[in-house]
Amino acid sequence: MSSKPNNGATERTPLINGEASSTPDNGHMPHSHHRSPAFSFFFDSTHTPGKDSPRLAVRSLAHVWHVTKVTLLSSYVNFLLVMVPIGIVAGHLEWDPTTVFTINFFAIIPLAAVLSFATEEISLKLGETMGGLLNATFGNAVELIVSIVALKDGQIEVVQSSMLGSILSNLLLVMGMCFFFGGLVHRGTNGSGTEQSFSAAVAQTTCSLMTLSSASLVIPAALYAVLDRSGSGSDAEKAQSILVLSRGTAIILLLLYVLYLVFQLRTHSNLFDAERQAALDDEEEEEACMGPVSAGLVLVVVTILVAVCAEYLVGSIDAIVESANISKAFIGLILIPIVGNAAEHVTAVVVALRDKMDLAMGVAIGSSIQIALGVTPFLVIVGWIVGQPMSLHFESFETVAFAVSVLVVTYTVQDGRSNYLEGAMLLGLYIIIAVAFYATPSDAIDKVSAFVRS
Repeated sequence: MSSKPNNGATERTPLINGEASSTPDNGHMPHSHHRSPAFSFFFDSTHTPGKDSPRLAVRSLAHVWHVTKVTLLSSYVNFLLVMVPIGIVAGHLEWDPTTVFTINFFAIIPLAAVLSFATEEISLKLGETMGGLLNATFGNAVELIVSIVALKDGQIEVVQSSMLGSILSNLLLVMGMCFFFGGLVHRGTNGSGTEQSFSAAVAQTTCSLMTLSSASLVIPAALYAVLDRSGSGSDAEKAQSILVLSRGTAIILLLLYVLYLVFQLRTHSNLFDAERQAALDDEEEEEACMGPVSAGLVLVVVTILVAVCAEYLVGSIDAIVESANISKAFIGLILIPIVGNAAEHVTAVVVALRDKMDLAMGVAIGSSIQIALGVTPFLVIVGWIVGQPMSLHFESFETVAFAVSVLVVTYTVQDGRSNYLEGAMLLGLYIIIAVAFYATPSDAIDKVSAFVRS
């Protein structure tokens, strides 16, 4: 994501760091140079025996194992990687659709964490500006891959709902959890409560961008209502008008997103780096566990695996909608965002508990802006290229839910302070929206895709 920190708490929370400084010298855990060869071989993320061997074969195998080991130890959720081969087999052998969806759902969660880990490893070698740009490019790669697969499959409803769901999960669920749990930990004493603070200037800037993205969805919906009421032109002509507006708007939003990146990473980076600089002052600079070439290979392999699992996950959606009688909007709005954002959610809450609210806000709002101004318009252009009528005209219920959420978040963060009550409010709104879409029958909402294809 565009504001993802490279220092302090990150998504790559290692099982065993392998650094002597990370473990207190209390006699229970020896320093790295005293550890046994077996421990170094299996659990030390900074060193693997055999990497310095004069024999090329041994050195190559040791390097491959080191990259594999570091990747596996990069996050607690990586124990779910066992689901990846099972999910691929389940999809290939055409198991029960619910089983295929569930297994691949859990398989993509650790793949998203590994993808983030590999991205950060590369960004550490590229410097702050290029590293931030790389994080902005690959920060929501899982959502982008799943959406492209769904778009090629004609699942426009799922794509639109998943984009909106990713934004809402970050704005309401993640930020709400940050405010709630961080506020509880740092609530002060009874009768003398305290609040957590963050950069109000950054919050106002990002909320302004979210309001703009909300307007980009409201305007196509308003145009659709005008065309529908006037009765002028055929359905195909109305659909074409919506597509022309959506594609023009998508180009403008992408240009604004580029300007936002320049604003954040270059011209006004000082506004976004206050908390990151504090982390640098308190902790040693993070070192990469693998080289950029190795991290790049991990990135490629994981991207392929995500695409394969996403193909099977998306392919089972229609059967699940029919058998479970839940709407595609609920699958896209609630379930799919969990796949790509689970590791980010944990990261944001952890840094909020440490009272580093600027980092938490960067994770939550930064990812939302990337989805709203970057990924969603990009998918409109991709749909234009592949011949799928992807537009910015979302279903009215989704548009209203998004607009209301942006309004509530703006009022909540504009003062630059947060507490657990505000967090509970955001979580409550997210739960209300989730229940509303869950209670909506699968055939009750007149979807935009049906109108566009008519």
